[in-house]
Amino acid sequence: MTAATSSIAMTATTAPLTNVALCMSTLERAMNRSHHLPGMVAFYGPSGYGKTFSASYTANQQQAYYIECKSSWTKKALLLAIAKEMSLVPANTLYHLTDQIAEQLVLSQRPLIVDEMDHMVDKKAVEIIRDIYEASQAPILLIGEERMPNKLKRWERFHGRILDFVPAQPASFDDADHLRTLYGRGVEIADDMLTEIHRISRGSVRRICVNIDRVREVAAVEGWDIVDLKKWGQRELFTGEAPARRVA
Repeated sequence: MTAATSSIAMTATTAPLTNVALCMSTLERAMNRSHHLPGMVAFYGPSGYGKTFSASYTANQQQAYYIECKSSWTKKALLLAIAKEMSLVPANTLYHLTDQIAEQLVLSQRPLIVDEMDHMVDKKAVEIIRDIYEASQAPILLIGEERMPNKLKRWERFHGRILDFVPAQPASFDDADHLRTLYGRGVEIADDMLTEIHRISRGSVRRICVNIDRVREVAAVEGWDIVDLKKWGQRELFTGEAPARRVA
C-alpha cells in the first residue's frame, strides 16, 4: 500500500463533512464537463480546513491518481511522483515523461489530483501541469492555500484553463458534531462544550479535532463520563495561538 493509499483509507470516514462534499463535487464538475470546456478545477482555502482529507477521500471515491507536492520538489520530482503513483517505469527525459503521464491518463480515463499545488506555483512549475492537461484533456483537480488563485494569475495560459475556483468552507457546527462522533469516543461531550469548541476553533477542522481530543484526554484523567462547559471550567482549549508569556 502506498502512502497516498494509506492516507485515503484513513480518511474514508470523513465523507459527511462539508468540504469533502465540496471537493467531490468540484472534481465531478470537471469530469462531467462539456467537451468544449476546460478540465482543470481548483479547490482552495486556509490551512486546517481539511482540504487534504477531502482530496484523499475524493481520490478514493473517483479512482483518481493522487499526489501531494513537497516544498523541495523540482519539475522532475513532480513528474516522477506522478509516474510512481501511476506505477509507470519513468522515461529518462522530462519531455518523454510528460507524454508518458498524459498517455496513461488517456488510457486509464482516470482524473488526477495535485495536492499542495502552492509548492509548484512557488517553484514556477505550473506549466508542467498544463502540458499534462493539454496532452490528455484529463480532469485535473488542484488543491492549494487561499492565495493560490491570485498566484496563478501570473500564468495567463494556465489560469485560463481553470473551469472553476471553489473555496473551502469553514467547518460548520454539523461538521463539529460529526467529528465529535468520530473522535470523542469514550466520553460524552455536551452540546454547550461542543459549541465552545466550534467557536474557538474558528472554522478549522484540525483545531476542532485537537480540541475534541484534548477534552477526551482530560475526561480520561479526571474520570468523567460527560463533559460540559461547567465541568470544563477554566481549562484552556487550543486556539492555534501560543500561550501568552507569564510575567513573574
